[in-house]
Amino acid sequence: MASSQTVLANPIALEDPLAHLPCSSIVEYKKGRRIYHQDQPSTSLYLVIDGRVKVARSANNGREIIVDIYQTDDFFGEYALLGLPRMPEQATAMEDTRLMAWSAADINKIAETRPRLAIALLQIVVTRSLEYGHRIESLAMDSVERRLAHTLVRLSRKMGAAESDGAYRLPPLTQELLAQYVGTSRELVTHYMNGFRRQGYVRYSREGIVLSRDAFDEWLGGNGAHIVKPRPALAALKRA
Repeated sequence: MASSQTVLANPIALEDPLAHLPCSSIVEYKKGRRIYHQDQPSTSLYLVIDGRVKVARSANNGREIIVDIYQTDDFFGEYALLGLPRMPEQATAMEDTRLMAWSAADINKIAETRPRLAIALLQIVVTRSLEYGHRIESLAMDSVERRLAHTLVRLSRKMGAAESDGAYRLPPLTQELLAQYVGTSRELVTHYMNGFRRQGYVRYSREGIVLSRDAFDEWLGGNGAHIVKPRPALAALKRA
């Protein structure tokens, strides 16, 4: 069953937080470095200037679940505005990354004199809430195969670069990372990625992932029965 999509009949123009925020100093993080984590939660709202950041949580079984991947012009760390002493979330630089940061106290102070900043941040939170709702629905209703297809399409819209043949190129994303995003095992992601490649839906190497988004969109609009059949050994894990 395909996930539903929220359609706004007359979407309003979203506020740009950067129009209401002063520049702050730039902080650099090397690839693999933690920006904040569970025992040292975020105390700032961050903006990605260059690079990519992975925000994830750890499940009770120890498996890492990716909340999202943020890149240039994306904000993250908004839970800092709640002032929680502990948050089961961590942010890691996926590559050498440069960030701007504003403390929660600074954000509150600025919002007092620039109320449209508060509106802009609220719009970001609501937009993400809608996206998380789609992902939760997909986790509950879709097979792993469809969840993976939805993820590839979403990431192509978020960070893909258009190719001359109409395909979209994503940066290198490991199959372990995709498994953490989809909420399944690396073995199942490998299986379905191989199937997508055999069908001509994707090409991938160490240079990145290239996918035919139109083909995926067409398939996701149908019943998806013709793509990849799981091997018997994997069938029991299909919804893992």
